[in-house]
Amino acid sequence: MPLHYVYLVLAVVAETIGTTALQASQQFTRLGPTCVVIVAYGIAFYLLGMALRFMPVGVAYAIWSGLGIILIAAIGFAVFGQKLDAAAVVGLALIILGIMIIHLFSGTAGH
Repeated sequence: MPLHYVYLVLAVVAETIGTTALQASQQFTRLGPTCVVIVAYGIAFYLLGMALRFMPVGVAYAIWSGLGIILIAAIGFAVFGQKLDAAAVVGLALIILGIMIIHLFSGTAGH
């Protein structure tokens, strides 16, 4: 796997941790999760910036945000008991399809 994809995947993981902690912070009223939000988002943006050295911002951001949406939806379902209706599942599937199209067919994805 090229290094810029490693940066991008780690950025997605950090962003997912930060967003999960954001839910757990209860609107920044709990210190521990709030600190995790700040640190995780700092790491996520740093790693996204490293990926941008090799990838166009639009492609990197589409992959970063799309994968983050999918992971957060799964965590919301599994950890927080948040339900998804059929339309939400179809929308998430389309996001996955869009990421796959970018990765497999785009010449600007920085392969």
